[in-house]
Amino acid sequence: MSRRAAATIAAGGILLAAVVYGLPQQAMPAGRTVQKQSETVAVIYTATPAYESLAALHGDERFPRGAQLMVQREGRSQVFTPGFVASADASVSFDGRTVLFSGKKSVGDPWQIWEVAAEGGEARLVLAGSRDLIRPLWMPDGRLVYAWKEAGGFALETVGLDGSAPLQLTYLPGNFVPDDVLRDGRVLFESGFPLGAGATPEMFLVYADGSGVESVRCDHGVGREHGRQLRLDSAAAGAGDIVFTHGNRLARFTSARAEEAPVAAPAGEYAGDVAEMPDGRWLLALRRPGQKHYELAAWKPDMAGMELIAQDVERDLIEPVVVAPRAVPNRHPSALHNWQTGNLLALDARQSRSGALHLVPAAVRAETKDDAGQVVSLGMAPVEKDGSFFVQATGDRPLRFILLDAAGNTLREEHGWFWVRRGEQRICVGCHTGPERAPENRVPEVLLRTTTPVDLTGRAGPVVAGGH
Repeated sequence: MSRRAAATIAAGGILLAAVVYGLPQQAMPAGRTVQKQSETVAVIYTATPAYESLAALHGDERFPRGAQLMVQREGRSQVFTPGFVASADASVSFDGRTVLFSGKKSVGDPWQIWEVAAEGGEARLVLAGSRDLIRPLWMPDGRLVYAWKEAGGFALETVGLDGSAPLQLTYLPGNFVPDDVLRDGRVLFESGFPLGAGATPEMFLVYADGSGVESVRCDHGVGREHGRQLRLDSAAAGAGDIVFTHGNRLARFTSARAEEAPVAAPAGEYAGDVAEMPDGRWLLALRRPGQKHYELAAWKPDMAGMELIAQDVERDLIEPVVVAPRAVPNRHPSALHNWQTGNLLALDARQSRSGALHLVPAAVRAETKDDAGQVVSLGMAPVEKDGSFFVQATGDRPLRFILLDAAGNTLREEHGWFWVRRGEQRICVGCHTGPERAPENRVPEVLLRTTTPVDLTGRAGPVVAGGH
């Protein structure tokens, strides 16, 4: 259950021009916005004098000088959320009729979550708390996911618009910010690497009940952030890929193997949150060489040129979303049991993205953190000759594994933390093997010996099979 305050569930002048990159541009009056006239689809975006893209991953303010949602319709732009001193994070519903956003009605208010019709009108308060609530995203089952600020940073949470109780998705100290809801129902989010506490941004996945948390890909390096999945109902090549910012450039994960590939977009510094237009073009926020602020441009992959959509010489234009219907993601029914613990089966702990171990570990040690943040050992379990082990751990708390040889020396260890949900039964191929690795088609030796997991909960007494 969330530790924040109970959620409230309530029943300018424009200069117009078409500009193609590579052609001369006329100078724009300060503070005015240039728009492309020929667009028929409405686009909502955030305009801000200063944008700190990674601030939320440190628990800080992304818009230190404020922000304002704008909407462009048929080449004309206007404020989308009048009456708000600050607004951002627009998310369009799957039928294209309703928009969620983060907003502040008055100076000094925390960010709260609001809902408004896509054509505009009076906004309705959806979620309110004593701390910031940001980045709301629609989910397929009548719920929404968002980040809420607690004492330790931004945590992920979902809630239903029918007044159902909030459900927390993250169980580590740190900061977690949602980026997208994928077609398979999982939430794509960003955090620091190692998960929660690191300085380098990385993208992760979690199911709608907080189970199955994992990296999108395990070859961590230059920071990855602000991922969006391309439309799966599109016939375009790469439909279903996740496009994101890798450093200051664009990259993508191919859907089959989560393999990263560069995106050959024109030169510039990109701000992420790619939106896909009905004609297959990508709507991008970028800052071209020599420019001070991000602008919005439309680009067709593999094309040489871009078309300017919106530009403001005094503000960054970011977080574009297209007001149009889109495919509803799959709903993820929870498979969690009503237990206090979770069961974890490793098929072959020798396997890893960094290379297979040449010897079989003798044991695995589990660790957690206590309320003071100190590392606590939960005990050890044997590892079978085929590298398999089967353990039980307390749910909804930090967890990591360390592989040991017969003398108790560390062979390989996790440098970050993850969690297993209460009632979760989880199987992994190996230790940090990556999501594209398939298991061998055999029964692990540990299950041939016993179907009772080793108790690594740190509690006293006998293990009850199944974790009840």
